[in-house]
Amino acid sequence: MKTIKVKTPAKINLTLEVLNKRPDGFHNIQSIMQAISLYDYLTFELNEADKLKIELNGNTDEIPYNQSNLVYKAAKKFFEKIKKENAHLKIYIEKNIPVSGGLAGGSTNAAGTFYALNKLYNNILSDFELEELCASIGSDLNFCLYGGCRLCTSRGEILEKLPVYKQEVSLIKPKNLGISAKEAYTKFSLLKDKSNPNNTQKLKELLLNRKFDKSLIYNSLENALFPDYDELKKIKDGVKNSLMSGSGSTFFVLDSKIQTILNKNDYEIFENLETITSGAEEVNE
Repeated sequence: MKTIKVKTPAKINLTLEVLNKRPDGFHNIQSIMQAISLYDYLTFELNEADKLKIELNGNTDEIPYNQSNLVYKAAKKFFEKIKKENAHLKIYIEKNIPVSGGLAGGSTNAAGTFYALNKLYNNILSDFELEELCASIGSDLNFCLYGGCRLCTSRGEILEKLPVYKQEVSLIKPKNLGISAKEAYTKFSLLKDKSNPNNTQKLKELLLNRKFDKSLIYNSLENALFPDYDELKKIKDGVKNSLMSGSGSTFFVLDSKIQTILNKNDYEIFENLETITSGAEEVNE
């Protein structure tokens, strides 16, 4: 039996500018993603077996533990890639990242699965092969594999490493509200004004010079979702300097605590987080 435990960080989008729709149905984007110190933990137990079997379990009923889970899909793709059919894999998922919150919780778990299995099989796949597997499952996985701060283009899978600007991060999310990326991008397609301020490139240049300007954080998808979700507009109006991450429903604030007149009983709040340089990594206990 072999075991490994990994921690997989959440991400925020310092910028997210949605560009044109692609022939494959996705949108081209330019986004600066940043990993933060909010983690899920995945424990893997690998045994030899007569045939391939993948079992998932975890600490929450908010996610499925079947073939629809991105962790399951990642494990299956990994075994197919290395042509391994006689393995029994058990995975326990400890969720701390809000589900469907725009923080890449599912993507970071799937990327962590590729990372962990490659470790268990003595780095049988190259970085390039891992990147190919990540891109085959979702747009955020390549970023989640490496973490840190990166410019993400195309549908999000093409990365350019940027310096991490160290700062504190606080999160606020409406309880019991999750939004899928598909819904957010579909609603964006219906907007009449799809223009962007090109803040991504402006912030990129600052980061390359080890500088930062909070006035440049920006998310194209906010205005697409506000008309249908009063809860999101209330956060934007009630929490100073807040920005929605990804497709929502989580907002973040930089270098500040969550100051709000909203009823805090209606929200999940995370404080004392920070920007980090890593992605999925092994936990030594």
